[in-house]
Parts: sequence; structure tokens; C-alpha cells
Amino acid sequence: MSAHRSLSWLFTLGLLATLPVAFAGGIRGTGDLGLVIERTTGSVRILETSGNRFLARVEGLGDLSHASVVYSRDQRYAYVFGRDGGLTRVDMLEARVDRRVVQAGNSIGGAISQDGSLVAVSNYEPGGVRVFDAATLEPVADLPATFGDGRRSKVVGLVDAPGNRFVFSLWEAGEIRVADLSDRANIVVTRYEGIGVNPYDALVTPDGRYYIAGLFGEPGLAVLDLWHPGEGVRRILSDYGPGDEPLPVYKMPHLEGWAVAGGRAFVPAVGAHELLVVDLESWDPVARIPLQGQPVFAIARPDGRHVWVNFALPDNDRVQVIDTESLAVVSELEPGPGVLHMEFEPRGEEVWLSVRDENRVLVYDTDSLAVLTELEAATPSGIFFTARAHRTGL
Repeated sequence: MSAHRSLSWLFTLGLLATLPVAFAGGIRGTGDLGLVIERTTGSVRILETSGNRFLARVEGLGDLSHASVVYSRDQRYAYVFGRDGGLTRVDMLEARVDRRVVQAGNSIGGAISQDGSLVAVSNYEPGGVRVFDAATLEPVADLPATFGDGRRSKVVGLVDAPGNRFVFSLWEAGEIRVADLSDRANIVVTRYEGIGVNPYDALVTPDGRYYIAGLFGEPGLAVLDLWHPGEGVRRILSDYGPGDEPLPVYKMPHLEGWAVAGGRAFVPAVGAHELLVVDLESWDPVARIPLQGQPVFAIARPDGRHVWVNFALPDNDRVQVIDTESLAVVSELEPGPGVLHMEFEPRGEEVWLSVRDENRVLVYDTDSLAVLTELEAATPSGIFFTARAHRTGL
């Protein structure tokens, strides 16, 4: 063997010796990976959608009772936001905690910037948003949600928007704020006051144009056009509930990840057994779809053909499937008690459901509605696929 070949062979052996355990069976990508939150054990399961299986468990992530996840643009790292203020960066290929900081006392979610360089966390205590370098988790900015006489508000509905902006709402203050971090040395925060009573969650449309906050203290939604922010906030659906007797709210609906299909939005109504259907051109109501319970998530299949809805107690053992053309409920499933979250695979052929109270995750075929796979997990809740890395607002 020539000296050149010997050196080349030795270099190859040295490289193989340093490869992480996840590569033991060969080099792999991250496009078909994801996480399932195990909410009571402070752990997550790394999953693979190609084989419908769990690959590993990662522990030591703190309080995950209300956890959410975003991904780095290369899909290698998951940023897990815990209820205890923990921000944890998980290496999806090495199946380990890469970095972790406890940045607040009570957190409710986060977002990653358009260019993937910044991670922002929304906090209940202390009220505000804290921003970190995505690579190092070193602090970049602290944006207190101060209002009125100096009080701090809980922050909800934090999303990323084009231009390295973060948009969020203030529960007590009734405000929307836009933080522009395109220049880290000159951060600009714009305030929109008086948007309505108690905004509780929000989303940005898939094209990044409209930020929409749901209101808990009164009927309606607040809409900010991020293409024309100078026009201010517009109120829509302010009269969707006249004459209706509001029901007790057992679990707040979630707007992030809501269903947008065929130029219409399907919005879970607060304190009602229905979805509100809104035309995204005129912002006029189109229909109200009766449901069997109070909706929590309404999520569209990627092709927009169907919307899947889960429910608060006492109907949280069921899922209803809605046809987006006829606006009718076409199927009803009973996965089991505690259906907390649903996540469609990127092309929509399968959907994963967490069934918390039976410690399992189910994978359904979205055409036949047959259960394809059942996996054991400890009190599973949120399910987040790496495809989210390339979607605005997720």
C-alpha cells in the first residue's frame, strides 16, 4: 500500500472513531425526525416518521407541563421551551442535551428568527421576552413587558415574522408588540395598545403577513397586517357570540398551528362548541361549524382537504375530522382519554396523536383513518416534527 493510501486510510479510521453514536448505522439526515414531549418526566422522545418509531429518549429538560419546540434551520437542533423557564437545546443526531439555561421563572413558549440566529422566549414571570443567540444561548436582549404604572404583563402568542422580527401579545395590558432585531445593536419595539381584553394566544399566517391574536376577555380577534403595520390593529368577529350563553372554559384553545385552508381560517371558538370560519380576504365570517365539544386545536392536513379538531374535557378522548369544502364533520375518532396534540407528517399521509392518559402515541393513516402504529410514551403531549424549521410561525 502506498504511503498516500496509508495516510488516507488512517484519516478515515480516525474520522469514524469520532462520529457520534447516532451515526453508528451510517450517516443520516434530520428531515424525518421529530420530538414527543413527555410532560411529567422532563424528557423527550426523538422519533422517526419514515419508520414510525422512537429512536432515543433525552432526559433532564425540567418542567415540560406546557412545553413547545422550534428547530434550527439545519434541523439538527431542537429548542425546547419549558414551563420552568428552561431553554434547552437538544442535539437530534447525538440524542443529548447540547446546552441549557433557566432564563425565567415561568415561561409559555418561544420562537426562532427568520435567519435562525436568534431564539426568543416569552415569559409570564417576569413578564417579557428574552432573546438568545441560537448557537450559544448567550443573552442578546431583554424586552420587559412593562405597561401602565410600571407593572409587567404576562407575554403570550410569541411568533417569528419576516425580517428577524418577533411579535407577541400582552395578557394584562391588552397590547401587541413587534420587536425588530434585524440590527442587534439597535432593537426597535413598536407597541399597539388597546387591542382588546386579555389576548390569550396568537399566530402568524403561513405567509408571514398577518398576526392574529385571540381575545379571552371579549369576543373577537385582533389582526395586525405586518406588510402595513402603520395601519394599526383591526378587530374582527367582534359579534360572533351575540345571544349565546358562554360555557365554562376547561382548556384554552390554541391558535398557533391553526387551520388555514382554501383562503379561509378555521378558528376554535372560546367558550363554545364550534369552529369559526373566516374569509382571509375580507376577514368576514363565513360559517360556524357545530362540534361535539370545546375545541383546543384545529389543524389542517397539509393539502388543506380536512381539518382535525381535538377537545377539552369532558370530550378530550375524541377527534373530529371536518371537510373544508362542505364544512361538515365527516369522521369522528376515539383515540383515548387525553388527546393533547396532533401533528401531520409534512406531506400529510399520516398524523401523530398523543394520548396522555394512556401513555401512548398513535399514528393514523389520514385517508383510511386506520391506526398504523402505537408507541408507548410517558404522559405524551406536544409532538413537533423537524419540518417546522422551514415554516414561519412554527
